[in-house]
Amino acid sequence: MFEDKRIEKVQILIKQSRYTDAEKLLSDLLYTDPNDIHLLALLAEVNLQQDNLGKAYKVIDNAIGLSPDNPYLFYIKSRIAIEQDNFTEAERSINQSILLDANDASYYAVMANIKLQKKQFEEALEIANRALGIDAENLLALNTRSTALTKLNRSEEAFVTIEGALREDPNNAYTHTNYGWGLLEKGDHKKALEHFKEALANDPNYDVAQLGILEAIKAANPLYRLFLKFAFFMSNLTSKYQWGVIIGFYIVFRILRTVAKNNEALQPFLTPIIVTLALLAFSTWIINPISNLFLRFNKYGQLLLDEKEKMSSNFVIVSLGLCLIGLLLYFVMSDEKMLTIAFFGFAMMLPLGTMFSPTKNKNRLLIYTIILAIIGVISITMTFITGKLFNPLTFAFIIGFVAFQWVANYMLIKEDNH
Repeated sequence: MFEDKRIEKVQILIKQSRYTDAEKLLSDLLYTDPNDIHLLALLAEVNLQQDNLGKAYKVIDNAIGLSPDNPYLFYIKSRIAIEQDNFTEAERSINQSILLDANDASYYAVMANIKLQKKQFEEALEIANRALGIDAENLLALNTRSTALTKLNRSEEAFVTIEGALREDPNNAYTHTNYGWGLLEKGDHKKALEHFKEALANDPNYDVAQLGILEAIKAANPLYRLFLKFAFFMSNLTSKYQWGVIIGFYIVFRILRTVAKNNEALQPFLTPIIVTLALLAFSTWIINPISNLFLRFNKYGQLLLDEKEKMSSNFVIVSLGLCLIGLLLYFVMSDEKMLTIAFFGFAMMLPLGTMFSPTKNKNRLLIYTIILAIIGVISITMTFITGKLFNPLTFAFIIGFVAFQWVANYMLIKEDNH
């Protein structure tokens, strides 16, 4: 009876999000019975909630070794694997849960969510519907169904579903956040902002809602809304099609340049198109840090930017300033060497705006940017010393600048597709 009360206390602590206290009490209980499956499952859950994923995984693996026919253990293992971005393991584990118990809506809801993360939207919708057939009030299934419908351009059904989820739990931060992102994807940034604010009112530390409110504020700018539409379009594609868009754009750009170069009569028509395409491509890299810069004048927005975002926007504006100074000096002094400063400032906006992008190799883009900047500075120095506009390091900088775009795309697409 005493042990039952202590377990009940653990469950209360978990509901209150007092995970450290819960873990301490569980450790005491497991000291007397280290093979208690229920206690091990609770300990794994507590560590999962605290982002101690390595420990959670070890605990749940131990529990599964003791009770390999327990579907709930595989359910926890799947959720841990999702947090580790290991969707292959997550799918394998939740499949085992469903194999052992085909009548639990939570298992299907997690499977649907995995399919959603893998951008298999039709399958996500089908499995979410199966979960809701078992439990029509399952919040994860309702949210997953809504997001899948949004991605499939069935917005009306999506919003009916998410509003149903809000009726079930009107104070659920996850549901409000999900609704906000759906609205943002469909272009309603004002209503999206309301739901992100509501999510943060219920959970002030929910980082997905914080990111959402940041994007919604920036979306007040019409140019950023266009960029956001493109960003959503790209993020909904699998890596194969994302590369298809990038390579296709590059091929079209190269063909237009070749045609313009070989046909003087077409140059007046093709040159503006080529310049526009180049500026569009470049703007997708720098619009985020530039918009962050303006966001710092917003009393709410400045509170949501982290130090890296502020630093990146600072570097981009300095780089832009360097470009403009170089151009001004060139026109005033008629000295071609000043163009190297202008080009360096213009080119460096791209890596400086991207260097803190989240990737598994956290510092690779940052290191690349630093090396590229050093090469550029030495190249400019050599130009001023020798008087020659081009030198070996100039070509190294240009090659590095072009290569950066492909390297960054590779890393960001890999991150987006896990």
